[in-house]
Amino acid sequence: MQLIVTALWPVFALLLLGYLARRSGFPGDGFWVPAERATYYVLFPALLVERLASAGLAGGESFRLALLVSGVLALAALFCALCKPLLRLAAPAFTSFFQGSIRFNTYVALAITAALHGSEGIVTAAVITAVMIPQLNLYSVLAFAFTSEQTFSLRQLLMTLLRNPLIMACLLGIVLSLSGIGLPWVLASVLELLGRMALPLGLLAVGAGLNLRALRSAGRALVASTLIKLFLLPLLAFGLARFCGLDVLTTDVLVIFMAVPTATSAYVLARQMGGDADLMAAIITAQTLLSMLTLPVLLIML
Repeated sequence: MQLIVTALWPVFALLLLGYLARRSGFPGDGFWVPAERATYYVLFPALLVERLASAGLAGGESFRLALLVSGVLALAALFCALCKPLLRLAAPAFTSFFQGSIRFNTYVALAITAALHGSEGIVTAAVITAVMIPQLNLYSVLAFAFTSEQTFSLRQLLMTLLRNPLIMACLLGIVLSLSGIGLPWVLASVLELLGRMALPLGLLAVGAGLNLRALRSAGRALVASTLIKLFLLPLLAFGLARFCGLDVLTTDVLVIFMAVPTATSAYVLARQMGGDADLMAAIITAQTLLSMLTLPVLLIML
């Protein structure tokens, strides 16, 4: 228990520092958007490419983990779709509920994994990330396409996925690993340094983006998505991992990814594709704050 609390404390401390820094005006409002863009387009892709390129992805354990992750996400997406008539949500609100229920905050997940399991856990986390990011982006875009009054062509869907730097980084890292090419040391050392900046700056940016005012307008969509994301998904992942006989470290990392709050990038997608952006901001804020309590409890229990 002490190990888990000690590992989680600096992660949540950086989130709180980011929130306090933004509210106090330090170092200025002009800092946070470029910082978030640099993390999303440069630093985090560098971390993924470096870790995936050096990971042994050809083994049966990686393949089994990829299948399990895909299965959990497919079940979660199906469950959310079945919840639509029960929750009686308008199309924009449903897409925010959907994203809030199945997407994950990569910065928080990787930071917690690194704190608890070090470099070995990061390799497992990179495999999970490589599977989850393309699949979740596809599900999210399809949720907009099937519920929105706007029409989305197949070309639009593909371009939305291909423009995602995290998907491109995952694909590049997987190709470099499976082909045996790897990264030359001149690139590996640079990407490693860039990757070290990704998690602390990403956590500060997540904290800076929290919006407590948005919680006032939240309703059943926020409650339902939070219950699914912070409780149902990690329990489902834990049960399936034990059933499939995954080792302790892999099970731990999988539960961490399923138990972290939803992605802050979900707000951008909601705003760009006609979703309920205010509701999305409320879901992101509520889950991030509540996860400071639920994550330690879940990890200690499981």
